[in-house]
Amino acid sequence: MKALILSGGRGTRLRPLTHTMAKQLVPVAGKPILGYVLDHIADAGIRNVGVIISPETGQEIKDYLGTGRRWGVRITYILQEEPLGLAHAVKTAQDFLGADDFVMYLGDNLLSYGVKQAVRRFRKERAEALIFLKEVDEPQRFGVAELGPGGDIRRLIEKPSSPPSNLALVGVYILSERIHEAISRIKPSRRGELEITDAIQELIEMGCTVKSEILEGWWLDTGKKDDLLQANTIVLDEYIKRSVAGRIDGKTQVVGRVDVTSGAVVRRSIIRGPVRIGRKSLIEDSFIGPYTSIGDGVTIRDSVIEHSVILNGASIEGIERLEDSLIGRGARVSRNDQRHKALRLMVGDDSTVEV
Repeated sequence: MKALILSGGRGTRLRPLTHTMAKQLVPVAGKPILGYVLDHIADAGIRNVGVIISPETGQEIKDYLGTGRRWGVRITYILQEEPLGLAHAVKTAQDFLGADDFVMYLGDNLLSYGVKQAVRRFRKERAEALIFLKEVDEPQRFGVAELGPGGDIRRLIEKPSSPPSNLALVGVYILSERIHEAISRIKPSRRGELEITDAIQELIEMGCTVKSEILEGWWLDTGKKDDLLQANTIVLDEYIKRSVAGRIDGKTQVVGRVDVTSGAVVRRSIIRGPVRIGRKSLIEDSFIGPYTSIGDGVTIRDSVIEHSVILNGASIEGIERLEDSLIGRGARVSRNDQRHKALRLMVGDDSTVEV
């Protein structure tokens, strides 16, 4: 079995941040989203991985993943010139995939657990497709599945006005080689894309067995700021352990599960976890509250920050309260007066904000 990870696209919902970085590389709890995806693929025992990249961000993806050696996998990069749909990405990767079964995993999605058990089930039940589903509150916003007895998929409907269920398609699929035939039989949707939903529906109409795997844990699509902050909150809550490898002075209070990495310095501050502080970051005279991830080389002085993601090299000074914010690499946020207001920001790389 192979894996196909989709790391193309333009990330329009995370702009301006994604004008200068791939959305799959935005960190959650100190690690790029794509890193968690590779963890899941490697844990499932899959060693041959294709990664779909775009012309705009492909080199950055390559720089992070490399050959895949750190995960024990071998990566083949596949260029998708235009984001013409998930099924189009599969079509673009057909030479790499050949006649093998494969896991297709969207590189900006996070699951609470990996795909190992689902891969075992797929092999045992010999289905042509196994798709992950999750109960959602607003199924009309998603592709929705109608199930038959035993969990077989009867039909898939894209963003229905009257959903037959509340089971939304998650961005992880396990597929056999027959998906290539199904893709060859479908036409682009009204938005001009080859939809994987249409291709799987075509499998059903071809008489193929399409199974479902209903997620009991959480699923997060990190394509928007609020979704990314929610992912950061959940991952910090589940995975961060107390570890203080950096330098903490005697006037600093560290409360709860706080990860201060080697090379970080904290002076005269309060850090209340769960919080992660990256390498060579400096925190002075500040309060860093729960569910905050601070990248490498960040400087924070005389500020209060909660429930935010601060990327590498950013600088925040004199901010009375910053919350629910995503601050890009090398960005500078400072105050030039002393009015007391909470800020809610999404700041792209190398920006300057004075308030």
